[in-house]
Amino acid sequence: MLATIQFKSKKRTIDLSQPLDISIPLTGKPNNVNAWYLDPPKIEPEIIDGEIVSVANGAVVNFNTITFNPHSHGTHTETVGHITEKVYSINQHLKQFFFLAEVVTVAPEKQGDDYVISRKQLQFALGNKKREAIVIRTMPNTRDKFTKQYSNTNPTYLLEDAAEYLKNKGVKHLLIDLPSVDKEQDGGELLAHNAFWNTKGKLRLDATITEFIYVSNKISDGCYMLNLQIAPFENDASPSKPILYKVID
Repeated sequence: MLATIQFKSKKRTIDLSQPLDISIPLTGKPNNVNAWYLDPPKIEPEIIDGEIVSVANGAVVNFNTITFNPHSHGTHTETVGHITEKVYSINQHLKQFFFLAEVVTVAPEKQGDDYVISRKQLQFALGNKKREAIVIRTMPNTRDKFTKQYSNTNPTYLLEDAAEYLKNKGVKHLLIDLPSVDKEQDGGELLAHNAFWNTKGKLRLDATITEFIYVSNKISDGCYMLNLQIAPFENDASPSKPILYKVID
């Protein structure tokens, strides 16, 4: 199922029958990926009048209640409303869903006690390419990213000038396989978030950050079409399901 997409002056072909899912599913298990000091998410059948509403318990339907936090428990996409007093809903501000994206792989650099992603690394990875979205895969890239418990581990993060570089380059959608683009404990500065969304100037209301993705090692670096799918939550963030389609030259 081939589709040809006119992007600016160039036509690009993708195969819609070959989607590449880079989301991490949310489960109700204790080993669900987690950050920010919360308990695991819960997916449990509702109890009504003392009866467990599940087919396994004799009901005619399954009727689960799900308790989770999008920022802590899996792949999610957020707007600038994540860090502003005014809530900017992801459902109101993400209105287009297909973007030209570049997948890049970065080995974080040691800086003191931290591991970071620098402006220089992103400049090298992107070069002169013009992309609406960047998908950052960090090394090492193992499947424990599906179950890792990140709280109090000081994960890798973006330096402020790296986020500033992406903003200045016109990247609207930043996707990364970490719980945050910022340092776990930074005194509330959120330097990368603020730089990417330009909170000291005109807010980039149409720009998003997606965290907690997983890019399989089978997916090569390069150019893709990104389908950034969200649930219609009136909230600063929503669980999301980003899908890549390899561009066929």
